[in-house]
Amino acid sequence: MRIRRRSFGDFVKAFFAFVALAVLLVGVPGALATQIGWPLPNGVPSFDWLQQEITVQTFLNILTVVVWLAWAQFTACVLVEMKAALSGVGVPGRVPGAGPSQLLARQLVAALLLVGATAASFAPGLSQLGQTYDANQKPTVASAQQTPGGLFAQQQEQAADTASALAEQASHAASHAEAGGSTAKQGDTKYYRIQPPEGRHHDSLWEIADRHLGDGRRYKEIFELNKDRVQPDGSKLSEASLIRPGWIMEMPGDARGGDLVEMPDEAPNVSPDVQQQISDYAQSGDHAQGGGGAQGGSDQAQGGGATQVSVPEQQRPAPDTGHQQATAVDAESDSAFGLPEALLTAPLLAAGLLGALGRRRRQALWQSAFGAVGGRRGMEPPTPSGDAQDVQDALLVGADPEGVRLLDRSLRGLAASLAEESRALPVVYAAWLSNGDLHLQLAQPAGKPPAPWQQGQDQTFWMLARTDAERYEDTDTAAPYPGLVSLGTMDDSRLLLNLEAVPGIVSLSGREADRAAVFASVAAELATNGWSDRMTITLVGFGEDLTPLAPNRIRHLEDIEALVETMEAETRQRRGALGAAGHDSVLTGRTGPAQHTRWAPHLVLLAAQPSAEDAVKLAELAADAGRLGIGYLVGTETGDLPGAAWEMEITGQGKLLAPLLGLELDAQLLPAAQQRAVVELFTDADPERETNGPVTTPPFLVDISEHGRPAVYARLVGPYEIIGLDTPDGERSALLHEALALLLLHREGVHPRVLASALWPRGVTDDVREALLDRLRVWLGADPDGTARLGRDQTGRLTLAKSVVSDLDVLRSLYHEATQGKGVDSRAVRGRLLTDALVLVRGPLLADRPEGRYRWLTHEIVDAQLPLLVADTGLALCEFHMEKNRAEKAIEALNAALRTAPADERLWHELLRATHATGDTSQLTALATDLIGRSGARGLPPRTEALLDELLPTWRDAIAAVG
Repeated sequence: MRIRRRSFGDFVKAFFAFVALAVLLVGVPGALATQIGWPLPNGVPSFDWLQQEITVQTFLNILTVVVWLAWAQFTACVLVEMKAALSGVGVPGRVPGAGPSQLLARQLVAALLLVGATAASFAPGLSQLGQTYDANQKPTVASAQQTPGGLFAQQQEQAADTASALAEQASHAASHAEAGGSTAKQGDTKYYRIQPPEGRHHDSLWEIADRHLGDGRRYKEIFELNKDRVQPDGSKLSEASLIRPGWIMEMPGDARGGDLVEMPDEAPNVSPDVQQQISDYAQSGDHAQGGGGAQGGSDQAQGGGATQVSVPEQQRPAPDTGHQQATAVDAESDSAFGLPEALLTAPLLAAGLLGALGRRRRQALWQSAFGAVGGRRGMEPPTPSGDAQDVQDALLVGADPEGVRLLDRSLRGLAASLAEESRALPVVYAAWLSNGDLHLQLAQPAGKPPAPWQQGQDQTFWMLARTDAERYEDTDTAAPYPGLVSLGTMDDSRLLLNLEAVPGIVSLSGREADRAAVFASVAAELATNGWSDRMTITLVGFGEDLTPLAPNRIRHLEDIEALVETMEAETRQRRGALGAAGHDSVLTGRTGPAQHTRWAPHLVLLAAQPSAEDAVKLAELAADAGRLGIGYLVGTETGDLPGAAWEMEITGQGKLLAPLLGLELDAQLLPAAQQRAVVELFTDADPERETNGPVTTPPFLVDISEHGRPAVYARLVGPYEIIGLDTPDGERSALLHEALALLLLHREGVHPRVLASALWPRGVTDDVREALLDRLRVWLGADPDGTARLGRDQTGRLTLAKSVVSDLDVLRSLYHEATQGKGVDSRAVRGRLLTDALVLVRGPLLADRPEGRYRWLTHEIVDAQLPLLVADTGLALCEFHMEKNRAEKAIEALNAALRTAPADERLWHELLRATHATGDTSQLTALATDLIGRSGARGLPPRTEALLDELLPTWRDAIAAVG
């Protein structure tokens, strides 16, 4: 927006504001003093005074007291507003009970001061784009940056007092449309000279196209006409996002409007030097219009320079490139049972959701096993179906946990390196993941980055190559930029905006359904991302409650009134806490000597349209939000939101546009259907949810009788072995074994795209995948009736025939039959089934799997299910033996289970009890000594220690004597 000059009307407003202030501040008390006098009694009131007759003078005195109090309150409001405006520090404080009075005082003060200085002097913090929090560094004015779309290259000067700044915006919009001047004939060659920055406004090709061609998207035509042509300063236009004041732009023939669109021979309104520059530039036109030059750069122009983010000439595959390639290929071949594209193309969001879902399921599993939840529900999570199943498969295909891990380690490693050098964290507005490399865009130059980081295309960019990021190890440093969240992609680059660093509000306009999809995506990623420690996410106006995704992070407020009340208190608390701690911002308190403070961000997502009054309140709250670690993303129907530092729009075609920032992204979305399915997955996995009864039946039961001998038997519990099939020859053997293991662990069926993503995490084409499935089908063969052992269900998912069985299937079936089947009524059958089950346990799952393979197991919970299943089997067999006082047999069963589940506290407790039953005190002491050795520095768990006190009161002395 352009800062307009003060008009005669502004001086008139200032004069009347001065008169009004003089009347209210001086005239009112003067009139009261001279006309009415002192309204209060001259002495101490007595009881007789209360019995006197009430006269007209009494009412006048009471009214005079009320007027004096109102005058005092208004005077306090004026003093508060004047102090805030002149000092330039913070947002004006609130005078108790003075809402309308303070608003009037603010408007009068703003009108009075507006004529004496620019509006930017009176509301610091409202638009501090480009200003660091380091007191030793001075803010600089940045030109458009060499990044996808020239993101955030417009530095904003300090904003005006909040009220005056909001009033200015309307006039800016009007003055921005005031354009006149000469026009040219259709088809004539015209030129435009890039203007220097004016206030917060920086020229861009988008705005030039919007003003003179009627459509900002035609900026590409201007770029093509001027690409690689020598400018007056000797440089060249190489990216649509990087233009400089004083450059000449040749315009298309239909350009209209503006006195700076000039013909080279008819430019009477510019200086002779500029005329000469335009004339010289016109002579270079053949270079721009030649076949090779324009065509060679057309691909880059289509993306507005999106592929040129300080990336070396050799292209490296991005962390999510493989996922996107596989998605694009598979989308055609599997169109009949495709998966939600919104999650397939959001690798960081999918990884966060998948990791959080796994943790939730493990938590439910452990709580169920250890009795934290009333009633055992079994060790099998509910099998999703319908949309929930499709969403779960999409998460498995689209997730890029390695990319999340590298991003987290890179950011924490940067924070640790800066802390070692006693340097403050720079303010980061955004991060770009481009071709495997990480680019951080800083608010202003922050010196040389610590190794292995390198400086990017200019001093406001720090870059880390993927190969360097892979060398980082885990570090115990607070997450420096937890407010980063994915917004979308531009060509091969993915944008993450740092919401907590925005100097004001980020507004999002567009249709309600489209805005809701963006808000849901942002909320879900913030709630589950892997590069933050903790945060608060406040949601207002969300149709679907996303709280189940992260109950410890997300809170849902009913309306904007509650939000304003909450954020006013939060803002005051944070200002006070920062001041007390002696920090300029949350960044200086987040790392370094004070990192224990762990200043967590508070991110507000307001999907509902605020009223005009609420919008002003939010703008005031957001004025100092960037320093406090509070971010605001607010939805608007009109696109005109007061106090918005960055304005974005989501289109019906899924494009996220920010013309003033030069952005045109393929937006990251979470549509309503996928949002409901994601919430369903988390709700079903909630350990606190109510159930209709225990659910313990495994998804696949094996015929454990003599007649149920399988045709193909795979041993997964321990070293991987296959019985009934010949070992495939060649290097494909390992791939076939891994594919079979995945299918055996998912008897409900595996989507082909999930299988391909598990075997080829970096992506694969459909012909390679289908070739593997053909080889797997031939290898498994067919049953005697001719039915192939590898088939597909009605949804197209891959399934195995019942004749293909694993020892894990048998183990589950034996335990189920012993505890809920025939073993319930027959003690002998129960003992035999439990003993047979423990015999199957030979170690952890796939104990000898090759390094680098079976990485998909990190998404599974079978690594938690198997130890619990083995422990339950051992406990059940121990109970079976202890019923007949066979303590030695019980100890043998428990030791067998401990080999696979050594961390299960229940097994150790029963082992202590069984050992105590033998009456051998020395053996019990030896067991206690072993337990203490295993517990390390943490010591024995409280329950274990209490049990030892009960069984062996002298265990401490006995262990000390043993040494």
